[in-house]
Amino acid sequence: MTFNITFIAILLLLTGLAWAWSRRLQARAGLPPGSVIYADTGAWFPNHTPLYANDLHLVGKPDYLIEQSDGQIIPVEVKSSRAPAAPHTGHVLQLAAYCLLVAENFGVRPTYGVLQYKDKAFAIDYDDDLEDDLLNLLAEMRADLYDIDLDRDHTDWRRCARCSLGAVCDQRLA
Repeated sequence: MTFNITFIAILLLLTGLAWAWSRRLQARAGLPPGSVIYADTGAWFPNHTPLYANDLHLVGKPDYLIEQSDGQIIPVEVKSSRAPAAPHTGHVLQLAAYCLLVAENFGVRPTYGVLQYKDKAFAIDYDDDLEDDLLNLLAEMRADLYDIDLDRDHTDWRRCARCSLGAVCDQRLA
């Protein structure tokens, strides 16, 4: 009888320690409070199934989806670089796409998403204006899809140096 009580006590202690350790890892990763229900990073339980919005022809795999106690599902996008003074527009629109995908796939519209850089996190409100910006960009991208003569949209030589189309691009900077 004493053995069973001791075993149960040890098991409860180990469970508590594992829970505390997982919460510490979640906080260190910059994730908001809640349960990780989707991860594309290899941490926790990886999920390689993308999210779809068929009517928009949009597919994406957020790094994390966190379900909070109120049922809200928050997408988190992790960036490996140091944080800029303000989040890059492309990163904000990528996060907006994940918010839209959460709404389409889970039936719950997020009120915000998180951009987690190496040293700082930004909570980005997902409001009607940001959604409109995303939908306008998607429409513009679809309109350009079959255009054979698109101009480069940046002046960043480092971006050009990493581009997989550099061998065939006639507008290369690097």
